[in-house]
Amino acid sequence: MENTEIARALEEVADLLEITGANPFRVRAYRNAARTIESHATPMRTLIADHADLTALPAVGKDIARYVGELVVNGRLSVLDEIAEQVPRSLVELMRLPGVGPKRARKLWEELGVETIADLRRAAEAGKVATLSGLGVKTQERILKGIDALERRQGRIRLADADAIVEPLVDWLRQFPGITRVEVAGSYRRRLETVGDIDLLAIATDAEGAMAHFAAYRRIRTTEMAGPTRATVLLDSGLQVDLRILPEESYGAALQYFTGSKEHNVALRTRAVGMDLKVSEYGVFRGENRVAGTTEADVYASLGLPYIPPELRENRGELEAALEGRLPHLVTVEDITGDLQMHSTWSDGKQSIREMAEGCRDRGYAYMALTDHSKNLAMTGGLDATRLRAQWVELDAARAQVPEIRIYRSLEVDILRDGSLDLEDEMLEQLDLVLVSVHTLMDLPQAEQTRRVVRALQHPRVHVFAHPTGRLINQREPIQVDMDELLACAAHTGIALECNAHPNRLDLRDTHLLAARERGIPIVISTDAHQVRELGLMHYGVEQARRGWLEPRDVLNTRPLREFDAWLTARKT
Repeated sequence: MENTEIARALEEVADLLEITGANPFRVRAYRNAARTIESHATPMRTLIADHADLTALPAVGKDIARYVGELVVNGRLSVLDEIAEQVPRSLVELMRLPGVGPKRARKLWEELGVETIADLRRAAEAGKVATLSGLGVKTQERILKGIDALERRQGRIRLADADAIVEPLVDWLRQFPGITRVEVAGSYRRRLETVGDIDLLAIATDAEGAMAHFAAYRRIRTTEMAGPTRATVLLDSGLQVDLRILPEESYGAALQYFTGSKEHNVALRTRAVGMDLKVSEYGVFRGENRVAGTTEADVYASLGLPYIPPELRENRGELEAALEGRLPHLVTVEDITGDLQMHSTWSDGKQSIREMAEGCRDRGYAYMALTDHSKNLAMTGGLDATRLRAQWVELDAARAQVPEIRIYRSLEVDILRDGSLDLEDEMLEQLDLVLVSVHTLMDLPQAEQTRRVVRALQHPRVHVFAHPTGRLINQREPIQVDMDELLACAAHTGIALECNAHPNRLDLRDTHLLAARERGIPIVISTDAHQVRELGLMHYGVEQARRGWLEPRDVLNTRPLREFDAWLTARKT
């Protein structure tokens, strides 16, 4: 199993234990181990093959090390079967809904016989959920809305999870000498935030051998269809994968066609018709004559267009921009000069200020902002004024220890219900950079939530609004905020909006980033890293920014240190 799959299994154990009312320390042990394994750079299967001692990893004890070995060798976990004798495993799905924690999941099961999402919908629609003590009509309505949202996104996985599944498969295919080229197409290649299935396109000198090699991949659960040049399989993760082997002369056309989007392809075919051409996955044709198809660039050139990057192919004006020479020069990871949101052991981070600074320095950054949480987020060890001053002592020491990088005094300050900030103005004045964000009261009505946010953004010491919609992909819906009003406020006040690179968030959405760009609102791309390894998540934020048409000039933290300092000074004055 890949690390993400192992972590998911351990999280399921933790969820089920929590439903059974197990010791909280035991539950936490599984969650901590899951985080360690998911973020570890080396696959667990490699460590086990090398007979490494897994207990040397943080939060991995003897029992969990044994379970990890069981997952790698057998693909299943006996402890899950044991717990399933006490409560149905399907109750874990209920906990993905707003308002349903472990205690309520058990209550719904014991008192209403609810085991699945479908059971819960029937019970809620019949009004039975509202009759349970401690729930009521509002909770019932919230659960029904949550079920609707869950069903809308069913079957799609986060981009980062897709990466963890797809990359080993592509590596496996490239090991076969008869495959000369293999690429992933579809929404995955356009770097959409979630992925429904995977399209693989290959060129092979030995198609029969290539298909046999594909079929031998160890993570295939079932083969849905197998032919001489095409196969469809389901992986153990449930992800569907299609492999097509193509002739070289059609490869570029097929890559363009299967990358999509559907809307982009329709616009492209419409243009082709006006030029007496036909575009398909086999090539670009004038009558019976193929005029292009070997490369994507040739396909676009045959239609009088420059190459259009995959991230832009959503029919949002990219063809018109291409024709008029207005395609953006998209931001790249290499353009990033600093990371402006991360956490240390002073709140819920896993590593010290010095370690985070060394990690940023090693990535070649010129500056970073240390943004631990404010006191309202007590569960994270958020900082009050006293602890913040104490943190500055350590921060100053880190500045001396890692002089190659500028470390800004900063804080991720909670926005309170009335829109005031969770830190005294006297302390805000002493910070170099102030991030604000919403972590609580996520379900306020739109009008109240919008007033709350707008008031916070009008505070003169605020620099950045972090993860503005508060969504967690496939876990939590965004806050209800009037985005037009939010963007208008940001444009008026001159604050920056964050594109949070963590694959759980990717917040703002691509369409929001495009709207912000059109209004001239500066964007910050930050990792929200809680350990050094997570600084590497930056590419997810950059990919999201590229989908929003952002160029380096649109992103504040592409600026050299001197220019970024000038922006901070201008904000202060």
